[in-house]
Amino acid sequence: MVCYDGGMLEKGLVQIYTGDGKGKTTAALGLAVRTAGHGGKVLIYQFLKPSTLDLGERGGLRKIGSITVLSLEEPWDMFASMEDEGAVEGVRGAIQQALRKIGEAAQRGHYDLIILDEIIFCLSRGLASMADVRPLIANRDAHVELVLTGRGASEELIAMADLVTEMKSIKHPFDKGVVGRKGIEY
Repeated sequence: MVCYDGGMLEKGLVQIYTGDGKGKTTAALGLAVRTAGHGGKVLIYQFLKPSTLDLGERGGLRKIGSITVLSLEEPWDMFASMEDEGAVEGVRGAIQQALRKIGEAAQRGHYDLIILDEIIFCLSRGLASMADVRPLIANRDAHVELVLTGRGASEELIAMADLVTEMKSIKHPFDKGVVGRKGIEY
């Protein structure tokens, strides 16, 4: 990582963490901690993970002063909401508005690292539009590193990235009926 004396990246890249395996968000959060450890400012925006969800990473990350964690305030249930037309329309509008605000912050170079957690899933399910993501990528300040996570990265999105990692599930406790564990999966 080539950095300026002030900790800013000389050139920010676009990273994608995708695939059906576990670890996309976890990898992005590890990068956030690393960036903060070098004095960088980080924005993590969690799409489809409302603030009402009890996620362990939020409490831990908020204790690090240079990491800001935000999420949509639209109610969302990963299992039921896709079947609810009103919920889908509400979240589409909220995502579009959030991407505009994040795009403005990216253009100003307010953060060294911006993580769009689950935005790829939103794109793959039609909850977000490439028309809103393309300008965010293209118009961000040259020093801003951008990380997009989620299942189902499109070929277009992959072509826009500098680094793409696919998490592949080989074996998972969920396959044996083990439910998500507090402190490990959330």
